[in-house]
Amino acid sequence: MQPEKGRRRKSFKQRLALKSSLVKETLSELLGTCIMIVLGCGTVAQAILSRGNFGGYVTVNVGFAMAVTMAIYVTGGVSGGHINPAVSFALCLFGRMKWFKLPFYVGAQFLGAFIGSAILYGIYYDALMSFAGGKLIIEGENATALIFATYPAPYLSLTNAFADQVVATMFLLMLVFAIFDSKNVGIPKGLEPIVIGLLIIVISSSLGLNSGCAMNPARDLSPRLFTALAGWGFEVFTAGNNFWWVPVVGPMVGAVIGGLIYILIIEIHHPDLDPDFEGEPLEDKPEKHELSVIM
Repeated sequence: MQPEKGRRRKSFKQRLALKSSLVKETLSELLGTCIMIVLGCGTVAQAILSRGNFGGYVTVNVGFAMAVTMAIYVTGGVSGGHINPAVSFALCLFGRMKWFKLPFYVGAQFLGAFIGSAILYGIYYDALMSFAGGKLIIEGENATALIFATYPAPYLSLTNAFADQVVATMFLLMLVFAIFDSKNVGIPKGLEPIVIGLLIIVISSSLGLNSGCAMNPARDLSPRLFTALAGWGFEVFTAGNNFWWVPVVGPMVGAVIGGLIYILIIEIHHPDLDPDFEGEPLEDKPEKHELSVIM
């Protein structure tokens, strides 16, 4: 009887298991981005809704970075844990991933971020309703829209904001490429997500003053759209002198620049282990999913 039960359990598992690797990767990206938003934006929610009693600048920076780390540990072995359209785009551009996968990855990331925003909204619904007398405010002392998306400092121009996002994401990708470059110093296997978390802490601690250091179009645009639909209104797209497009376009540009800088200045100058070995044809090489983890 026991072997028969084992066969039934195995058969049930086999029926549930997905066969398509693309579907597995797509669902992985959706789940990972959802985790990042719930846990990452949750640190912002806790700090704001408690008026600083249960969090602040340090807890947000560390907490969001650890949210990314946890999301990567959950999804990294399946999809590489991109959870960021800018990362996926840069990896396709530099031959780390096939282009046909890009729309699936990006679509899953945006959807995952939207779902994560809805979950976080539900968890903190009562707190949001009591925070400012039931009003959902975009700007000012009692603003809560910035729990979900980033907004610029009052002094910040759009030009400076765009440069801010380009440079922050440039450093992000440059250092990610370095971390996963097997010919460079390298990181012990399994510790890469932790180092990525430390990387996000240092970037957000050094370049986060102007506009919160989004560095991720899905992390910003999907939650912003959710707030527009959930009661804050579509003024979330006009706030900050129509700032909304900056954390969408800026990271895409910065990711390309960061990857290009690392490849041109560091990667292509590594000595070949065997100068007579030309390597496999590009189409036969496995995709470098391990080089793709980041917020």
